[in-house]
Parts: sequence; C-alpha cells; structure tokens
Amino acid sequence: ESAASNRGAMGLIGMGLMMGGHRGGMCGRPDVQVLAVCDVDRNRRDKAKEAVDRDYANRAPSGTYKGCDAYNEFERVIERVDIDAVLIATPDHWHAPISLAAMRSGKDVYVQKPMTLTIREGRIMSDTARQYGAILQVGSQQRSERAFRRACEIVRSGWIGRVHTAYAGLGEFPPIQTLPEQPVPEGFDYDRWLGPTPWYPYNEERVKGNYGGGWRCFWDYGARKNGDWGAHHFDIIQWALGMDDAGPVEFIPKGYEGNEYQTHIYADSTKVLRDHPDRFGHMIRFIGEKGEVRVSRGDKLDTIPVELKDRVPGPSDVRLYETRGHEDNWLQCIRTRQPTICHAEIGHRTATICHLSAIAERTGRPIRWDPLQEQIVGDPAAARWLDRPRRAPYVQL
Repeated sequence: ESAASNRGAMGLIGMGLMMGGHRGGMCGRPDVQVLAVCDVDRNRRDKAKEAVDRDYANRAPSGTYKGCDAYNEFERVIERVDIDAVLIATPDHWHAPISLAAMRSGKDVYVQKPMTLTIREGRIMSDTARQYGAILQVGSQQRSERAFRRACEIVRSGWIGRVHTAYAGLGEFPPIQTLPEQPVPEGFDYDRWLGPTPWYPYNEERVKGNYGGGWRCFWDYGARKNGDWGAHHFDIIQWALGMDDAGPVEFIPKGYEGNEYQTHIYADSTKVLRDHPDRFGHMIRFIGEKGEVRVSRGDKLDTIPVELKDRVPGPSDVRLYETRGHEDNWLQCIRTRQPTICHAEIGHRTATICHLSAIAERTGRPIRWDPLQEQIVGDPAAARWLDRPRRAPYVQL
C-alpha cells in the first residue's frame, strides 16, 4: 500500500451506470485515494459512499474506513483543496460546467465522452485546459485498445492506400416520446439534474441512464446516437485519418435527396457513412484503394489483404500513442504533466463531429463547416446551434 502522500486524492462526480467501473478501478489503485462522491440522487450517492468505504475497509488493517464524503452539489467537491482530480460521468449537459470549474480550481479531469453538449463548450474547455495546464482525459477509451490503435497505424502508414470511405456502426435509438409527468422521487434533486437544460416535467425515462436509451434519447441532453457510439467511432476515424486538430467540411443527413446514410465528408473527399453495427462484422470499416481494415472491440481486427493484420511495421511506418489503459494513461500523465492520449482538443474535435451530425439531422439539410474558423458556413439558422441557451440559475460556464 502506498503512503497517503503518494496517492492522488480524487472526487467522483455522477454515480450512475458508467461510474461503476470507474469507481472500482480507482478504489483498487494504490496510487489513488477516493475522498468524495457526488450525485443528485441521495440513494445513489449514499450507496457509492458505502461502496468506497467498504473497498478501503477491506484492505485496512483495522477493517474499518469512513473517509469518503458524499455530496449533492459538485461545487462541494471542487472547493476542496485536498482533492487533486475529478472523474466526471454525468449526463453530457453537465460535462463542461463541472470540467471547467474543476480546471479553474487547479484540478485535473477525466470526463466521459462526448466531452461537451455544444461546440462552443468544447472550444472553451480546450482553451481552458491549455490556459491552466490541466491534464484532461476524455473517456473515448477505444484509443487505448490495441486493435483500434493497430487499425489506425495500418491506415496512417498507407498499407491500404488512400482511404476514400469509412463506415461506423452506431445503431439507433427509439423515437423521442412525450412523457407523462410523474412525482419526483424523494431525495432526487431534479432541478439540479436538469441544470442548464430546459425544464420538463419529471419522468423516470427522462433521467435514467441505460444502454438502450434513457436520457441519451433526448436532444436536450446530447446528440442521441451520434453522441453515444459516434463519440467512440468518429474519434477512431479522426485518429486514423490524422485529423485530430481539424475535421470534416460537410455533414449530410440521412434521407436528404435520397441519401441512404448519414454522411460527413473531409476536404480531401474522404466520406464517413453511419451504418448499422456489425453489418460487415465490425464496428468500423476503412476502405482504401488497395485494401480494407475492419476493427471492433474485443481486440478484433481484420484486413484485406489478410496478411496486413500480422505485418510487422517497418522503420518508416507510423507508430501511434500507446497506453497501458485509458484511466492509467490519465493518472500517469497527471504525474508527468504530459498530454493524455485523448486530451481536450482531441475530445473537442470529435464532439464537434457528433454535434454537427446532429444539427444536420435536426435541420434536415446539409451543413457546411469550416474547421479552421470553427464556423457553420452560410446557414445562420443552423449556426445558432453552435451553443445553446442555459436555464437560470445554471448559466455560468
């Protein structure tokens, strides 16, 4: 067991579905001490506090531990000078306000994907990380998986020639429903859960998180499937195309003038098509002039020609950032103050693709994008969606 002085003190914010794995991972590390948990659901945060205390008690000589505090307001975590870093796994609409407050208070940040709710938030977050020297990791953890890195190296090294088309399997959410009002459960701070987003009557389906939808189904809290799986797969495609500091120039919604797939296009004419998962047996498919690369989670990688998969890289081939794990990379970078594998600018550029795809879908027309100026070209109505109004009193970024 490391001495307490060698452990990074951490707060966990948003104790829902995604935080389960994070909490266990952080509590199991000898170089981390979880001092606080935060959630707007009293039952959830109390259970999380009990779980953290139990994890540490099981390893303490005394067999007891009561060192984790539980809060309703994230500000109580941020204001603690004894906490060095925060891990944020709230719904998307809270990512930027909490991350910005943390970085401005001198804390490092791990924030779930997509990094933001709006494009404007992403630019502010990336600039703030740079200004304060914050170590920020976005939870697009496929960058830390071997098969995805290897796929990107094959593409970047030119083994399949120039890539002209990529497919990303995102799946679909059910249509958005109008939900009847239900009573707010005791101990649930619904006003704070809504935060800066518009007020709607409470319904359990609106606030719950699950892999089949929940809050992710609603435009108010994200970009639906584009912000869900798109934040993972578009991120890998950006990496493979060497576009981490730029992005596509056009976004075309599905159904526009008979367009079969939602599409975004880069300046060199490379097209990315949103398809069904596993239609080709993989989550992501790159098609080049001389072959293909197909890649999925679970360390699945296939190539055409098949021998490319096992080919040994030569001295002139591209080798990309390699980690021992996504959370581990963040913690190592906190110590070294080196950039993470998915730092704020990368997270912003990927989230921008998610948001612009959603804007094109909602407006029903193509969106032209200038990735250098970060402006929608020639469509003032669509450009209003670069940011969103914020509900009082949660207006501060």
